[in-house]
Amino acid sequence: MHILFLTDNFPPETNAPASRTFEHAREWVALGHRVTVITCAPNFPTGRVFGGYRNRLWQSEQMDGIRVIRVWSYMTGNAGFARRILDFLSFMVMGFFAALFVRRPDVVVGTSPQFFTAVAAWGVAALKRRPFVFELRDIWPDSIRAVSAMKTSRLLDLLERLELFLYRRATLVVAVTQAFRRNLVARGIPADKIVVVTNGVDATRFSPRPKDAALVRELDLRGRFVAGYIGTLGMAHALETVIEAGRILAADPATRDMRLLILGDGAQRTALMARAAGLETVRFLDPVSKEAVVRYWSILDVAIIHLRRTPLFTTVIPSKMFECMGMGLPILHGVEGESAQILTRHDAGLIFTPEDAADLARKLIALRDDPALRARLRANGLVAAAAYDRKALAAGMLAHLEAVARAR
Repeated sequence: MHILFLTDNFPPETNAPASRTFEHAREWVALGHRVTVITCAPNFPTGRVFGGYRNRLWQSEQMDGIRVIRVWSYMTGNAGFARRILDFLSFMVMGFFAALFVRRPDVVVGTSPQFFTAVAAWGVAALKRRPFVFELRDIWPDSIRAVSAMKTSRLLDLLERLELFLYRRATLVVAVTQAFRRNLVARGIPADKIVVVTNGVDATRFSPRPKDAALVRELDLRGRFVAGYIGTLGMAHALETVIEAGRILAADPATRDMRLLILGDGAQRTALMARAAGLETVRFLDPVSKEAVVRYWSILDVAIIHLRRTPLFTTVIPSKMFECMGMGLPILHGVEGESAQILTRHDAGLIFTPEDAADLARKLIALRDDPALRARLRANGLVAAAAYDRKALAAGMLAHLEAVARAR
């Protein structure tokens, strides 16, 4: 089978959509299938092209057996709604035209978060008379409303109509959470065309390892209790909460030696660094490659996951939760809803109230002071990670793609 996959995020970018698409495609190739990915030059989240790449009209490469075609797009940092929309639209147009020249796909997949990529996939699938599969990673444009990134409700209403059009036109919708599936069914999308393939963990990369001694020395963390957030520093993540928790820890001599690391880039990085200026308990680290990030996970005693407190985010499951489980890291989870239920069911971390710095600080201290609790959460997380192995999840999604291709 030949799978044509459109996505505007792909390695060497390290965000969740890039990782999921690459890890699934790699497994499909290993199982004997052809995969062509249409994407753009890597630039997320800064809007600056990664070293070794250029923003060309068209370029092609092979990556672990995957044919990767990169097209030109307008690039901007992960900030500013109008420019981001221009970014999305440019990739939609260029990705559509590039995909027209891909010969004989059996199925066409378009992935969110933003669904202009899915528009291109639908158009290509319609012209080539192939099944269109919409991989739903985010309920968009509701996520725009959730972070107040845009106030023009009329335009958002138009985007929502487009969203529903794509769900209806899709032969299959692959949602990443059960909550997303329930959302679509409640809005009139037939339940029998929606399947759930959750995010997961690449067990070949994210596994227990001792603390990286060189990093511990370099960052002056010897003998310290270290918690950290690793990922995108965006509006949705409300990392002011982590900084204010650091401020609480700094005010008490008994907790002043604890350290909170924030590693990543995004629209809020500059503002967050300004907010944390002079705060010794909080340290910002520059983003690193996907290959290097496990070294930084390894030096943490606890991983922090956080999203803004809003009803929409009760429906999401941050993919890094599974990576932390795979690393054997206890998790402090500031996200309500389905992801918190998973974490509680597996007893792999503690829940704190989103945007509540005092609650986060209390839970950090509780974990520091209870090595037995950390050991229990670590062991349970490792057991839980086996249920979310990316290889098995990729095989499950492949079975659905094969089914729609056969049905055609």
